[in-house]
Amino acid sequence: MNAAAAMVDEEASDMRERRCIVTGAVMPEDKLVRFAVGPDARVVPDIAARLPGRGIWVSASRAAIDRAVAKNLFAKAAKANVKADTGLADVTEAQLVRRIGELLGLARRAGALVLGFDNVARALAAKVPPALLIEASDGALDGRRKLVQTAAARGREPAVFSALSVAELGLALGRENVVHAALLPGGFAERLSFEASRLEGFRPRGSSAGEAGPNPAHERSE
Repeated sequence: MNAAAAMVDEEASDMRERRCIVTGAVMPEDKLVRFAVGPDARVVPDIAARLPGRGIWVSASRAAIDRAVAKNLFAKAAKANVKADTGLADVTEAQLVRRIGELLGLARRAGALVLGFDNVARALAAKVPPALLIEASDGALDGRRKLVQTAAARGREPAVFSALSVAELGLALGRENVVHAALLPGGFAERLSFEASRLEGFRPRGSSAGEAGPNPAHERSE
């Protein structure tokens, strides 16, 4: 196992519960985002939960973050006069997308990512099938249905992540027209599932971010 894969395995196994400053609910970290206060007294997202200082935890959703900003809850939680910008939810979403893109890039270099409809279909028939299907939100729904049906025909139900667009997947993987991909079981699949759970608070399933448009993109067969 290379160093990147070892790091992801370690992160995937370390999940605790925290209290949301908005709802007061105690939840696992895959439902929350940690925020920290920077040297300039501004609140910043700490997606990897590594920044120094006392963390402030908020439910991983646009509505919760917007409410925390509007109600000045970050200052109350920090017990200090800190500043939370009105665009904090947008910044948080963008950082989650970037984090997922970095994980996908690491997974590809580690050989844990399968790309292309035909390759994914073959992987679903393998002795050790993928743990997670990755489908572009603006890709053709027919291809997604076929892969899900292929998995079901073999008695398998891999989780499906479909919050990133073709362009976002392409940027993460350094290639064009990425519509279908899959992650093999292991730390990368676990960590991406963790981050995907948080991103769904900003791009819920069934929203415009997860539906194919009138001119869906198509991926070249590999």
